[in-house]
Amino acid sequence: MKCELANRELSWLSFNERVMQEAKDKTVPLLSRLQFLGIFSNNQDEFFKVRVASLMRLVAKAGDTVLTGGYTPHELLSAVNERMERDREDFVSTYTSILGEMHRENICVVNEKSLTDTQKAFCREYFSTVVSQRLVPLIVRKSVKIPFLPDGNAYLGVRMSKEGDSRVKYAVIRIPTSSSCPRFVVLPSEDGRKDVIFLDDIIRLMIDDIFFMFSYDDISVHSFKIVRDAELEMDDDVSKSLFERVAEGVESRRRGLPVRLIYDRDMPEDLLSTLAGKLRLSGPEMLSPGDRYHLMKDLMKFPKVRPDLLTVNPPALQHRDIIPFQSILKVIRSKDLLLNYPYHSFQHFIDFLREAAIDPRVESIFITLYRTAEHSKVLNTLVNAAKNGKKVSVMIELKARFDEEQNIENTDMLQKEGVKIIYSLEDLKVHSKIVLVERREASELRGYAYIGTGNFNEDTARIYGDFGLFTADKGIVEDVRNVFMFLMNTHRQYVYKHLLVSPYYMRNSFGEMIDAETRNARKGLQAYIYAKCNSLTDEKIIRKLYRASEAGVKIRLIVRGACCLKPGVAGMSENIQAISIVDKYLEHARLFIFCNGGDERVYIGSADWMRRNLDRRVEVCAPILDKKICKLLGKVFAIQWSDNVKARDLADQEGNSYVHRLPSDPIVRSQVALYEYYKGISEMRSTVE
Repeated sequence: MKCELANRELSWLSFNERVMQEAKDKTVPLLSRLQFLGIFSNNQDEFFKVRVASLMRLVAKAGDTVLTGGYTPHELLSAVNERMERDREDFVSTYTSILGEMHRENICVVNEKSLTDTQKAFCREYFSTVVSQRLVPLIVRKSVKIPFLPDGNAYLGVRMSKEGDSRVKYAVIRIPTSSSCPRFVVLPSEDGRKDVIFLDDIIRLMIDDIFFMFSYDDISVHSFKIVRDAELEMDDDVSKSLFERVAEGVESRRRGLPVRLIYDRDMPEDLLSTLAGKLRLSGPEMLSPGDRYHLMKDLMKFPKVRPDLLTVNPPALQHRDIIPFQSILKVIRSKDLLLNYPYHSFQHFIDFLREAAIDPRVESIFITLYRTAEHSKVLNTLVNAAKNGKKVSVMIELKARFDEEQNIENTDMLQKEGVKIIYSLEDLKVHSKIVLVERREASELRGYAYIGTGNFNEDTARIYGDFGLFTADKGIVEDVRNVFMFLMNTHRQYVYKHLLVSPYYMRNSFGEMIDAETRNARKGLQAYIYAKCNSLTDEKIIRKLYRASEAGVKIRLIVRGACCLKPGVAGMSENIQAISIVDKYLEHARLFIFCNGGDERVYIGSADWMRRNLDRRVEVCAPILDKKICKLLGKVFAIQWSDNVKARDLADQEGNSYVHRLPSDPIVRSQVALYEYYKGISEMRSTVE
């Protein structure tokens, strides 16, 4: 069978263009649209550092590799660059349009040339008290190597010239953004206006004061940013621990090779040439003209000058079976619990850990951590548990991309507090989201497990859609215990009777369940597969889904990001429908439902249908054994599938067409509908209907 696949990189760009659609959507509150532009920009930067940099390495090898979708590396790089340039132009026009709408709301982004005298005085004082001590101007000399310029920052290139003197002076200033020195500054304003200025422009205003010691007739200032290869390279020195090698790799990444210089298109040619030369960027494909401002991910932190123009999310709900200030462990002993963030409060999970930390009968806590909040309540609770004499074992994934440094710091802190660290595995990332609490009850040690789809991060839990299962089922608990045993003894193989665990069992298990639906369809029996995940890019899984479709299996897919499967293709995937939902919450949950001859098999977990999740990571998916929760998850999927406001039809990935809605169809915005659904359940405090 011919396997038609969409290219992963181009599909991912389509996803980010769906984020852009939210920035364009005038039903979205105005300042929230600005935040979506920031998300788009951040996504684009990370894509370039990871995927484009990887493509450039492939092109440099000049191999004959054929990538997904039939592209050579060179062809794909060209297609990606063309698409990203189109997206950049779209970003600029959308940003300009939003600024115009903000102006009509009396919210004005001003620059150093349009300030009132009062505002100039304010900026000078702000520069003196907040900014100046954070500035380290670098003089650029032809004969001297330029100091290292890390990416993740915006910079100003400065050119100073004097009439009659052929010698031109150059300098570089890093824009020193931080929580105490934000990128945007709210200015004193009159007549009901809210004036906001970029920190960049405060520096431009004060440029003569910064370089007062130099003699010049003309000075110009132009922004730029550097994009470096984000690949984490670690040496093979076996005498060093993985901890040491990751730490060295992070330091090396900071000094990774630049792959692109994005600069103000008004930058003088000699300044551009000087910067490019110092950064050893030679090819024209490495130089990208941009606009006056860079690092626009900072738009995510634009001041909340008009709360009425921001999306206001309703408060997280209490789960109907969890009573404040009463034992969660007791509830879990009697029944399984399913949490669905951000509709349910993440505080339930924190309270679960806190109860375990102080319960005198709890003897041990095991947990895997991939990404945590900056000021993590989860980490604080684990430290508290250790101080209370519990045996706390934490597996922190040191190789979590872009969080390596934070995780190294967390590892060091936890060790100092007496927490046992389960060290990262050499060749596998641990991406699973699992917890095991062991409690002495009578003569036995009873286990309480949590298996989730998202990180133990109270910040992202407010805006990420995720599932979490609490269970005391002995079979599942034993499997979770064996996962932790594997993490501590990787040379041993363990048998899992209930959980799907990668990289050893999950792929085959999913494959067998898809094949079973295929066989049932061929027998004329009811057969369907409903799946929700972040990405669907694994070719083997896609081939099986195509065969299932040909056999008559009804397949519904909700895929937020990259999707290499092509739905609705005659003779191949005509029984497959696929949508993507991009809305105010990031869809992050993974849910898999198989008909199984009428006795549904339902799973949630941390794994997408991607090769890396199935073959190169430790992932865990858990079966839902409670029939009421199975029914609830079926309802949740049905609500999301019925979305006709924020759902896009993945049969048209490049166009990102919204799901068609007839005038007579009821309007369903699934994230709003889900909140109302859970709210109704919470208020009922009775059996799920």
